[in-house]
Amino acid sequence: MTQPFPFSAIVGQQDMKLAMILTAIDPSIGGVLVFGDRGTGKSTAVRALAALLPPITQIESCPVNSENRSDCPDWAQLGSDKSVKRPTPVVDLPLGATEDRVVGALDIERALTRGEKAFEPGLLARANRGYLYIDEVNLLEDHIVDLLLDVAQSGENVVEREGLSIRHPARFVLVGSGNPEEGELRPQLLDRFGLSVEVKSPTDIKERVEVIRRRQSYETETAAFMKRWRAADTRLRKNILAGRAALNSTKTPDQTLIDCAELCVALGSDGLRGELTLLKAARALAAFEGSGEVSRAHLRQAAPMALRHRLRRDPLDEAGSSTRVARTVSELFGAFHTAAE
Repeated sequence: MTQPFPFSAIVGQQDMKLAMILTAIDPSIGGVLVFGDRGTGKSTAVRALAALLPPITQIESCPVNSENRSDCPDWAQLGSDKSVKRPTPVVDLPLGATEDRVVGALDIERALTRGEKAFEPGLLARANRGYLYIDEVNLLEDHIVDLLLDVAQSGENVVEREGLSIRHPARFVLVGSGNPEEGELRPQLLDRFGLSVEVKSPTDIKERVEVIRRRQSYETETAAFMKRWRAADTRLRKNILAGRAALNSTKTPDQTLIDCAELCVALGSDGLRGELTLLKAARALAAFEGSGEVSRAHLRQAAPMALRHRLRRDPLDEAGSSTRVARTVSELFGAFHTAAE
């Protein structure tokens, strides 16, 4: 089986890589939406990050990747209680997937051949404790997107149909990617993604050449290329695990809460999801960097990815959403940059 491209070897796209690292440290941030040009490494980054993370321990025959026998759902017919280590799951959701394929449905074969009413797990079961990746998420049917976001928010898949009443854990990091030229997501759906980043094709010749060089080396000298980047990926893995361990002990000053609220009010962000996501992203960033508490420097860095997709359209402001966030951050925090950060 082909080894995923090393995460550390991805050239550029710093915002995309940081957003994915933050969701690896704190999955409750709520996933990542990546919009940008084709061929900019979106799917490569998802698979590379999952391969970077340590394997999960699960019951071998559990259809939802449960770590302990007691966590396996009652409807699962386990053939073995043996614990095994497997790579962090990455499940692709194709555009043409039906609702039955996504959430699971009645096992027709068993119903016809044995006369038994049994549940056939869907993609959400396979993605539990891992990543669910949707390419061209803006082209996915709205009712499927609604369903996915509800499950991603609750962490549980509930199926009530065809005489079945099924529940199972479905905790995954949702990563969606798409090209804005092919359509946009509805605002209420945008708001349900934790972080949003824009990726663009590099214009610097040296950077483009380095992308070509690394990809060619990966394809023609795979073993040597993987070995060359193993140390960098190992360091990054240790930093992510250290960030996870430090997350709960990372302090959040009261001023940070005030800063989050003032920034979201100034930007006109609806609801409170913006503040909550910004705070989680900033805390994950502080934990990743080994800081003892969240500072304004962390808020500055996390604000564009946490808030850019939550802004109302302003027909009188031609600046992009990322520029508007950066401008508002500077207006609010600029005078205190030296003292507070």
